[in-house]
Amino acid sequence: MICFPVLLLVLYVAVNAQDCPTIISRSQWGGKTPTCKKLSTPVANVIIHHTDGAYCNSKATCSTQCKNIQHYHMKTRDFCDIGYNFLIGEDGNVYEGSGWSTKGSHTKSYNDIAIGISFIGKFTSREPNTAALNAAKKLIACGVARNFIRSNYVLRGHRNVGKTECPGNSLYKVIQGWPGFKA
Repeated sequence: MICFPVLLLVLYVAVNAQDCPTIISRSQWGGKTPTCKKLSTPVANVIIHHTDGAYCNSKATCSTQCKNIQHYHMKTRDFCDIGYNFLIGEDGNVYEGSGWSTKGSHTKSYNDIAIGISFIGKFTSREPNTAALNAAKKLIACGVARNFIRSNYVLRGHRNVGKTECPGNSLYKVIQGWPGFKA
């Protein structure tokens, strides 16, 4: 027989495991409609990036950065949308890019089998703040709980699968200690 307080603890943990971070939708940040292909989920990989540009720490500045990145990806790089599935701001919010079920353009040879998460800013000499790091970890847990990401996923930095310094040395050092990381 399970006593009442233990049952409440079990229910509390189960409910919290399903929690997702605040996700600012494309319409909330002013994103354009994508024309990309669907992504088959759950995916086996999570690829961490940084945008290598300006930082943001408010919904207004992060929304502006998302619009700028989407414009660059669609107009200059000729992508069907913003390349990342999600972007993380130092305001602690997650910004929807191509989302859970649309193929991104973030990592050559991995776009069909991975969710690409990019931290907004350049993280070569400093790591993202705690709010941003926690939002990313919670997003990955949410993806697993909602069956968009496999429970035995592999986490990599962009540099592990491409010739780049992305996601920056400081951020790369941090993600090496996260669950699922493989170089």
